[in-house]
Amino acid sequence: MRILQLHLDFIEYKLVEKEIAMAEEAEKEAKRLEEVVVLFTAVEEGDSEATARKAIEEVKAFLEKLKVNRVLIYPYAHLSSALAKPSEALKVIKAMETYAKEEGIEVYRAPFGWNKQFTIAVKGHPLAEQSRVILPTEAKAEEEKAEKVSEALKAEEKLESFWYVLQPDGKMIPVEEFNFHGYENLEKFAKYEISKVRASQQMPPHVPLMKRLEIADYESGSDPGNIRWYPKGRLIKSLLEQYVTAKAVEYGAMEVETPVMYDFQHPSLAEYINRFPARQYLLKSEDKELFLRFAACFGQFLMVHDTQFSYRHMPLKVYELTRYSFRREKSGEVVGLRRLRAFTMPDCHAFCTDLEQAKTEFLTRFKLCIQVLEDIGLSKDDYEAAIRFTKDFYEENQSFIVELVKIFGKPVLVEMWKEPFFYFRLKWEFNFVDNQDKAAALSTDQIDFENAKRYGITYVDEKGEKRYPLILHCSPSGAIERCVYALLEKAYKEQQKGKPPMLPVWLSPTQVRIIPMSDKFLEHCEKMAETLEAQQIRVDIDDRPLTLQKRIREAEMEWVPYIIVVGQREIDSEVFPVRDRKAQEIRKMKLEELANEIKSAIHGKPFKPLPLPKHVSKRPQFYG
Repeated sequence: MRILQLHLDFIEYKLVEKEIAMAEEAEKEAKRLEEVVVLFTAVEEGDSEATARKAIEEVKAFLEKLKVNRVLIYPYAHLSSALAKPSEALKVIKAMETYAKEEGIEVYRAPFGWNKQFTIAVKGHPLAEQSRVILPTEAKAEEEKAEKVSEALKAEEKLESFWYVLQPDGKMIPVEEFNFHGYENLEKFAKYEISKVRASQQMPPHVPLMKRLEIADYESGSDPGNIRWYPKGRLIKSLLEQYVTAKAVEYGAMEVETPVMYDFQHPSLAEYINRFPARQYLLKSEDKELFLRFAACFGQFLMVHDTQFSYRHMPLKVYELTRYSFRREKSGEVVGLRRLRAFTMPDCHAFCTDLEQAKTEFLTRFKLCIQVLEDIGLSKDDYEAAIRFTKDFYEENQSFIVELVKIFGKPVLVEMWKEPFFYFRLKWEFNFVDNQDKAAALSTDQIDFENAKRYGITYVDEKGEKRYPLILHCSPSGAIERCVYALLEKAYKEQQKGKPPMLPVWLSPTQVRIIPMSDKFLEHCEKMAETLEAQQIRVDIDDRPLTLQKRIREAEMEWVPYIIVVGQREIDSEVFPVRDRKAQEIRKMKLEELANEIKSAIHGKPFKPLPLPKHVSKRPQFYG
């Protein structure tokens, strides 16, 4: 059973039409409830009355915290793809109602089997949105066995966190006492993190954008969360991959490549899996049970285990661009490019002699990640930072943690644990907050105190003795797919403010579009294109027999940064009216001036040629 639990000021709902033949009989007039906790509930295969009882027990405990005693049970099939049969689902829903009444809860129930229209107002406190997964008692052990659910994943749901906001001046304030005025984005992020509601009830803006711009799309022939990338999207993704890899190598990391599948029975791997909260894909090969990697850690750790190195080589830095890493995210959480089941993760580990060296390296990588996101097109105004640590680590390293916040330059969200839970005792990540107030982690780094010993990784110190290093886990950008998601969501935000949405020039599939006024100018346009191409600028020509205005409009719809219309006057004067998307104006420029401006904008970034035919008339239509 899956429940989206919302504490509401009110809900108004109205029955529209029956969705199934066995829908309950009910009157269609609108209903309204105020000061209520609504339980959007999806009943799944295997759920029973025992599941219903357990759900109400959990809800009752939560109601006591909120000091609320009114609930609305609202059948909501959209939370799951493994629904129970309607007849069984209705039994469970009715059982929930019965048990709630027995517990003294004022309970209401929306009719089962109807398509409904509803309006809600969610309260603003951090606990107003909660997500629950109730496993049927008799099926829980079998499900965990089938999915190989890690101990970390099971325990994570019970983990008690203490939430604060840490300011650059070193003051750490409980999140409920912090004044978020001027830090509204941080407030949204805090609510999202504390509520732990990851499922999305509406389509995020980047999804129609990635389709319309022919960047990416869902692949119905694969598992959800596996994406098809069209030529434009493959270009964008490839450029990001090249850029992040170049920055990792420039930082001093050695690039490697490791397998995508591993043996469940390998002792080091089996123990590590139970310290990492992720669901795995499973497969069998002969007598082995294998899983697809969810990070590059396995391969890199096994590689470094077999490597001979001393303190003179440290920090030892290893990097891999994983195409792909796999995580069986919950189906309700898989959406667009924000949360995938197969993703490309730049993964950089540093093996350090001791905590002092690790902290020095940690600061270097922190600054590196800020620079990487800035170059990708995301400033610190676009994302928020979270720092997570154990209480004892904070007490022992308070000035170091405050130094991170000073570098970041604005308050950060803090999650503190009383004792170590994961393999790390300190972690930070940068989180993009999107147009639905959902967050997704981008860059991250961790100080790992466990895995060197677990994998038998040692180095030789100054005295010739073997010691276990500390390990830093960093992704300079986060998943490449999430970078694309963040750029598209940012562009949508800009559009809402009245600015033209666009990608950074270095990531724009077409950087310049040339539009001849008629066919007699096509030859000259070809020469202009050749001049720009020779300077590694992506240019195309819209030679279609459409009106000039339509071709200009379509170039704008494709977010082309620069558009040039070419006629006789322009050819004679060699001065062209350049439509500058970012400046929102038409600028008179010579071709050389435009080329120099673009080269300046893309300086230091990787280049790939146009991924489509240069003539727009020769292109297939991938979407729409």
